[in-house]
Amino acid sequence: MAHAPLPERMHGVLLTGFGGPEQLQYREDLPLPLPRVGEVLIRVAGSSVNNTDINTRVGWYSKTVDGPTHGASVGFDAAQDAAPSWGGAAMVFPRIQGADCCGHIAAVGAGVDAARIGQRVLVRPVLRKPGAAPYDFDYFGSECDGAFAQYTRVAATAALPVHSALSDLALACLPCSYSTAENLLSRSGLQAGERVLITGASGGVGSAAVQLAHLRGAHVIAQAAADKHAVLRSIGAQDTLDRHAPLRASLGKDSVDVVIDLVGGAAWPQLLEVLRRGGRYATSGAIAGPQVTLDLRTLYLKDLRVLGCTWQDDAVFEQLLAYLAQGRLQPLLADSYDLRDIAAAQAAFEAKRFVGKIALRIP
Repeated sequence: MAHAPLPERMHGVLLTGFGGPEQLQYREDLPLPLPRVGEVLIRVAGSSVNNTDINTRVGWYSKTVDGPTHGASVGFDAAQDAAPSWGGAAMVFPRIQGADCCGHIAAVGAGVDAARIGQRVLVRPVLRKPGAAPYDFDYFGSECDGAFAQYTRVAATAALPVHSALSDLALACLPCSYSTAENLLSRSGLQAGERVLITGASGGVGSAAVQLAHLRGAHVIAQAAADKHAVLRSIGAQDTLDRHAPLRASLGKDSVDVVIDLVGGAAWPQLLEVLRRGGRYATSGAIAGPQVTLDLRTLYLKDLRVLGCTWQDDAVFEQLLAYLAQGRLQPLLADSYDLRDIAAAQAAFEAKRFVGKIALRIP
């Protein structure tokens, strides 16, 4: 079967440096990234907005920053020379961001079966380095170019076939947020019947965690703004709490088995207070601020486990694909924007008037 010829140039968004949305340049003349040995070229059908895109752009990953995640309009001036990528090295510009990718394989590099051309795929955002030890990885759209463009290239092993009747935009909401959520639940060992508290439950990762914890048969307690509670209950939360509610008064001491925390900030000590003895705390974000106060006596006297969750085992993404194939998972698509309107999409994301994800339509 003949395949469509590839263009020499493509549309995409370049991140040119740290700062506000003025650092995002929509271009129509970017060179096509040809696949190298062991790689595939993907025609991107959809991507979506994530906290990490904005955090990277504004320099929030710098250790010189100790406040909450920043608004989309400005950057952290103190961080401009120190902000790293996910892997810890200095960020390299220009960069095509975009941790989420749903698309179709358009070409393959040497060593990859040409029969894969045309295959519908999702990209696993945690990218293995050949021969590297666990926890040594690149992140799609951070250490390498991602999906905010018409085409992207990635190792063939990171492009996984997806079997689902869902739209490309719905599927594009899954890779970053849902794999992060599933990783949090997996690493914390959440079991059916356990009580799990999820902070920041209306965001992309939080709402994914509500859905996935419900699929595991857990009793889900979702903390978010009150106007989001109805939606959270509709996707699996049995109980909902206002995001400003004092947890010990609302839940009681030693009342939950697992905490999935995406917020951090000043209220953080309450999360350990509500954990039962032997409970587990897992985090992958700190939208209210990365600096917290830890009373070590609470940690060791209650025999708690504290888990930071970024690296993902292969089984995490495979579980998500299985849920999709079984028709058991519907990514929560709240809205969509054209890629050229990425600044408006990120502003809407920052306003947080929705539950779930904002997708990006690729031209």
